[in-house]
This record gives sequence, structure tokens and C-alpha cells, in this order.
Amino acid sequence: MTKLRKQDALDYHSQGRPGKIEVIPTKPHSTQRDLSLAYSPGVAEPCLEIEKNPEDVYKYTAKGNLVAVISNGTAVLGLGNIGALASKPVMEGKGLLFKIFADIDVFDIEVDATDIDLFVQTVKAISPTFGGINLEDIKAPECFEIERRLKEELNIPLMHDDQHGTAIISSAALLNACEVARKKIDKVKIVVNGAGASAISCAKLYIAVGAKKENIIMLDSKGVLSIYRDDVTDEQKKFFCTTDKKAKTLEDAMKDADVFVGLSKGNIVNEKMIQSMAKRPIVFALANPDPEIPYDLAMAARKDIIMATGRSDHPNQVNNVLGFPFIFRGALDVRATQINEAMKLAAVYAIAQLAKEPVPETVNLAYNLKNLTFGPEYIIPKPIDPRLIYTVAPAVAKAAMESGVAQHAITNWEGYEQELINRLGLDNKLIRNITNKAKQNPKRVVFAEADHYKILKAAQQVADEGIAKPILLGDEAKIRKLIADNKLELGDIPIIDTRSASEEERRNTFGDIFFQKRKRRGFTLFEARKIMRERNHFGSMMVETGAADAMISGLTRKYSDPIKPALQIIGVQDGAKRVAGMYIINTKHGPYFFADCTMNVDPTAQEIVDIAVLTANTVKQFNIIPRIALLSYSNFGSAEGEIPNKMREATEILHKDYPGMIVDGEMQANFALNNDLLKEQFPFSDLVDKKVNTLIFPTLAAGNIAYKLIQEMGEAEAIGPILIGMKKPVHILQLGSSVREIVNMVTIAVVDAQARK
Repeated sequence: MTKLRKQDALDYHSQGRPGKIEVIPTKPHSTQRDLSLAYSPGVAEPCLEIEKNPEDVYKYTAKGNLVAVISNGTAVLGLGNIGALASKPVMEGKGLLFKIFADIDVFDIEVDATDIDLFVQTVKAISPTFGGINLEDIKAPECFEIERRLKEELNIPLMHDDQHGTAIISSAALLNACEVARKKIDKVKIVVNGAGASAISCAKLYIAVGAKKENIIMLDSKGVLSIYRDDVTDEQKKFFCTTDKKAKTLEDAMKDADVFVGLSKGNIVNEKMIQSMAKRPIVFALANPDPEIPYDLAMAARKDIIMATGRSDHPNQVNNVLGFPFIFRGALDVRATQINEAMKLAAVYAIAQLAKEPVPETVNLAYNLKNLTFGPEYIIPKPIDPRLIYTVAPAVAKAAMESGVAQHAITNWEGYEQELINRLGLDNKLIRNITNKAKQNPKRVVFAEADHYKILKAAQQVADEGIAKPILLGDEAKIRKLIADNKLELGDIPIIDTRSASEEERRNTFGDIFFQKRKRRGFTLFEARKIMRERNHFGSMMVETGAADAMISGLTRKYSDPIKPALQIIGVQDGAKRVAGMYIINTKHGPYFFADCTMNVDPTAQEIVDIAVLTANTVKQFNIIPRIALLSYSNFGSAEGEIPNKMREATEILHKDYPGMIVDGEMQANFALNNDLLKEQFPFSDLVDKKVNTLIFPTLAAGNIAYKLIQEMGEAEAIGPILIGMKKPVHILQLGSSVREIVNMVTIAVVDAQARK
């Protein structure tokens, strides 16, 4: 489980622009005419049209893609009743999830009202602004009445995710778990520990998918809900235990139970309770961050167990993000007047069915698995599965249409699916996927400049997140002082002082190896041993000898300084003729790969070919098909000159020697990135309708200038430079990189090392 520190969380929210979300204009606004259209007098026209026909609000405003995330802060995460104002970071976070998973815009609304009537009146009064409403973190039992009344009084989709989110995801998991365990859902005995909003909604939905009410035993902190209790709410009374009168405690209830669903608190279930359950028990320990029983203990208690938790570091994570973004996406797209039971059930069955389908390679790679298949350790899809948006949203939209609550009909379902794919692209989750993959098998990464605060902070972060196992090189006394002065926590991360007497034997061993490599290149044995006091040489030798898996350097030195020893000691990979530098430019349209931006100043046509091949192979490591444009100031011979000629020649070589590669050139950058323009002017191009994602530049100057301009002027994040063509992973940071950029590079280095294994 990722370790998060208080200051890191505070810094994340406060640094740069405070908070996590912003409003961005979607129309041109640079001229006076633009402003006149956007506001007065032009804005009057759509206002008058909406006055005549209220449905036109969906045509002329953002209402159709805008959801309100609304809370009064009375039941926030595990924090309890912290109030409306303190709940705002959570609501902003929910808005961020809506956007990144389903391209839904959000305004977070924190309502300072605990009175049901006032809260309902407030939400009802502001509802015309929104296409949908997501209620969040409102305590029970008030949340039941609030949701009931708002659903009756509003005609837009509304859902209290705390109630229904976990219910939908766990219902899908339950259906599949029963199938794997060869149990019939109408026969299983279910114990639900927890009697709050989420637990009650889960139980209701389990009944809707086939469970029997009389087979459900629900408990709160005082024991089993029964007719002998007078301290329960009306909603809880619906789940009084009637069939097992002897059951009073959790231990009693779990005897011979088929299913345990924990929606309570951590570490209240022990191994004996698990062992007392029926054959092939199904255990959903969903308390966060600590499950009702630790995963390892539960798995050790029963070999036949099917286990799910709310955590990402174990199989079968029950995560609400599998549902709510896509449920609202489908509801908004048909302008549903509500989110009804049919729509929730459609989401359940769509999620359950998706887990039975062949898993995309991108998901397998992200979790370092070869063949994730339906079974005890895979009963629900992974949260990063790119198919969720075009599987769950259409199912919800169809259910809305069939149940009569849709105001807009979708007739072209294939077109709708493609529209959903295009909203986010299939590659937009690249960094999340790479990070997940790195965490599955973290590697030893040498930090050659560990006497710098940023490096130490990044080392702490990748260790906390389980991305890598850092090894720090530098003056130990200085490093420990930096750790103490900045209150960093690096635990038992090894620190190696390459100049210390304790490292003399290893320096000599490394020097001897280096001498054998460079004895005919001007090095004596004395010089070879002496140079091992230098950290880039020592770190490169650690990677070469297998003492580490990758090296990171370059934060405080010019780019060439750490590359030279890496090339001398490690060298280029088999079959490669050179190394190159590639950047990942992460945009809202997905990632683009730029090369060469750091190494080859003015490559020849053949060198361009080599760079293109190296780049293509690296892009494939991320499970992305490279679609390559060779750039110039000319389009297919429209101009002559050294640069157009060599890019044209390189294209011809690539077409001849690599017939399976998707590549074309020479072409200008706007034609490479604008498919309509390319199709209109050059319909013969091999890149028409291919969505170019890899750009090969004619010179280092062109590539370097391009990525720096985009990084500083555009809404894009540059990750790199990724050194490609090395025999073993060595990656060089930009001078003065941020902690975030260092962490990204370490993550790339770990995935690189995994691929080479």
C-alpha cells in the first residue's frame, strides 16, 4: 500500500495553483469579437432560444456534461463529521476522478446545512445549473431521506455514491465470486458487518441480483440487528435477523456463512472466524485503509477462500471508480431524468461480464502479469481497464432508454462507443499504467547524486510508493544531515560513500573490470581504480555487475557528464549502433513520443533510421503501437534541401527494411498531427487515419526546441529524456528537474529494467 506522508499531501494540494481543479474556456476568447459572442451582446441569442425551448440548454451550454458533487461534510471518508468547508478537498478530488475517467466536468458544492429540509431546498434551487448531481459524504440516516426527496423533486440523474457505488461494484464481484465458488446466489448465507448507508444499499442490491433477504444477517458495532434491538433506524429494521435467532455476535453470524461483507473497521475478524465459514468462502473485507482481516491472514486461514478488499495492493479491489464515472457518463449522454434501479443493475451486470472477457495486454502489463483471467484472483475488472468507459456507460444508457427515463435516444451504438473511446483516448492513462507496472516488481535504482534534497525527496517517495528500491551514492555525512534537516524518512535505504575506506575493495574490483574494458583506450589500472571514486562511474559499474538494476543521474551536471561513463562501462544494446534521447509528452489527447532531443546533433539519413527503430521499440514497451512521422519543413518533396532530402531518404529505407512499421515522411508537423489536413492534401500517406503518436526530428536542435516550447507554453507534461539504446537502464535527468520529474524518470527506469529481465 502506498505510504503517504502528511506534508506530501499538504504540498500536493497547496503548491502551484491551490486545489485540484480549474475552469478552462472551451471557446476562442482572444479577440473583441470573441468576447462579444461569449458575453454581451452575443450571449443574448442562446438565452432567448433556451427561453423558447428549455431543452436547448443542452445545445448551447455545458449543462449536459456538468455534474455537481455536493456534500455537507457530515460523513467524510474515515474522518466523520468535519463540516462542509473541511470536506472541500474531498469533493475536488471526486471531481478530478470524474474528469480523468469519464471526461465529465464538475463543480464541487459544499452546503453548510445539516437540516434535511434546508439541504434539499438548497440543492433543488441550484439544480438547473447541472446535468447531474452526485451526493457525497452525507451521514445516515439523513442521506436516505435526502436522496429520496431529491429524486422525487428533480428531473436529472442523481446518486448518493456512498450508498450505491460500493453496492454496485460489490454486487458485480459477488455474482462472479458465486460463479467461481460454484454457489447459487439465492442460496448463499451472507453476513454484512456494518449497518450504515453503504451496508444497507449493498444488501438491497444483493437482493436485487438474486440473494434472499432471509439469508442476510446484518450487524452494527453492537451486534446482530434483530427484533430485540430498540436502538436501530427504520432503514436498519428492514434487515432484522429472523432466521438465525441464536446469532448475536459477529463470531456467531460467521459460522457456516458463505459470504462475509465488511463495511465497518479494520482488524475485527480473525482466522478462526474465517475457518468457521462454509466451504469456498467469499470474503469482502472492504474497510479502508485496514480491512476487517488482513489479506495475508485470510488467505492463510483458508486455501479455498475468494477474497476482495478495498485496497489496490491485493487482487480484487472493490473500488467505486469502477462505477460512478461511467454510470453518470451513460446517464448524461441520454439526458436521463434519474438513475434508477434498472440503470444500476445494468452497471452491475456490465462490470461483472467485463471481468470474464479477455484482458487487454495494457492491463496485464500494468500489473506485471502475463495472463490475467477470470477466477478467484480476478472477479472484477481493474480500475485502469480502458474498456470500462465503453462497456459500462452504454449499458447504463440502454437501461435508461429501455426503462423510459431517457430524453435523448442513441441509435448508433458503434458510433457512441467510438465517441467514448475518443473522449479520453486509450493511451491517456500511460503514466498510471507504468506506475502500476513498476509497483508490481520494484527494482534497485542507484541515485548517483544523493547529496541533493530533490534526489532524497524523490527517493523517499518512490520507496514509500513501492515503485523502486533506492540506493544512494554520495557523502554519507552530508546525506544524513540533509535527511535530518529536512525531516525526511528514508529508513534503511542503503547509503554508499564511494570515497570511503569501507568501499576500497569494491572500488578496486570495479576498477579492475573497467581497466579490462578500457585498457586500450588510454586507461592504466591505477587510473581505472581511481576513477571509481567518481559516482557516475561507480553507479554505472553497479548496474553493469548486477549490484543494481538501473541508474539515475544528471540533476546537477550537464547532460554529457553522466552519459560518458555509462557508455564506457555499460555500452549500447546488442544490435544498436547508437543511443538516442526520447521524451514522452503527456497531453490530454494521450502521449506523444519525441526523438531525438538530446544526443545526435545532426544525424544522417541512416542515423535517422536507427533513431526511429530505437524509438519504435521503446514505445512498444509501453504497449503502444508506434505510428511514426519523420518531420521536416517540407511535405513529400515540396521543397529541396539537406533536411528534407535526408528525411525522405530515411523514410525510403524504413519502408524497405521495416515493412511492418507504420511510418511516413518527410512532412511538416501540422500535417503529422492534423489527420483531416493530411487526408485532404496527401490522401496517399501511410499515416492517414492512423493518429500519429511518434515524431522523429531531423536535428537535435529541432527536437529540443519543440519539446521545451510545448512544455513551457502548452498544457503538457514532458517526461524524460529517456535514454534509449543502452544495454542496461541508465537515465539522465534534465538539469534542475523537479521531484515529480525525478519520480517519473525512476518509474520509467524500473519498467525499463523489468522489460530487460
